Amino acid sequence: MMKLLAYPLTIIYFICFGLTLLVFHPIQWFCLNVFGYSAHKKSVDVLQFFLMRCLNILGSRYTFNNPYTISNKQPLIIVANHQSMSDIPSLIWFFRKHHVKFVSKKELGKGIPSVSYNLRHGGSALIDRKNPREAITVIKNFAEYIKETNRAAVIFPEGTRSRDGVPKKFHTKGLETLIKYIPNALIVPVSINNSWKTLKYGKFPMGLGAHIKFKVHEPLQASDFEIKDLLERLEKTIKDSISVETVSK
Repeated sequence: MMKLLAYPLTIIYFICFGLTLLVFHPIQWFCLNVFGYSAHKKSVDVLQFFLMRCLNILGSRYTFNNPYTISNKQPLIIVANHQSMSDIPSLIWFFRKHHVKFVSKKELGKGIPSVSYNLRHGGSALIDRKNPREAITVIKNFAEYIKETNRAAVIFPEGTRSRDGVPKKFHTKGLETLIKYIPNALIVPVSINNSWKTLKYGKFPMGLGAHIKFKVHEPLQASDFEIKDLLERLEKTIKDSISVETVSK
């Protein structure tokens, strides 16, 4: 019955989602080219709010648990597991005071209204996964930007999303590069639960009623750890908080 109901609701969701991206594309362009970065950033934040509201059509809801006061006076590296594309608007929105930027695959920089424009012009890094040497150079330049501006870099060490909630092995080369070139960064581990359930039937229809949960763990000062110990601690911390409920269908 739930899957049957998901068909019409998914159609409504896709219409609202697509319209939101189309409407905000020229708004972003206007804000950036007429008023500059600050206005563009605000338009991107508002875009994320509406993208999250689109997911409410499917009965999805969000819980963001962050008991820590995180300063915006130093650069952040937000490290999270990855379960669906809905992770991205939520992280931008909930961490909006930190000016969130992403390490994303190059393909996302073209063809998607609003999303591609923000990735190209908002300060994020677009990497070619087929060219690791070039990717490391791009991440190095991105790290310098984050360090100079005291903004937040988000990286998903799994590389691709988990389709069933079960966390994948962390590939840490990109994260190591960020830490190397932002030695004063505060590392913020985040565990994401249940966002995979929005795609539990595949791309159509979408899943209903997902309770998407974000848990922020104790931030770690990168300079306080040996890199190997830090990477192991981050992976363990994030994966230990991926709930049993998440990995069961």
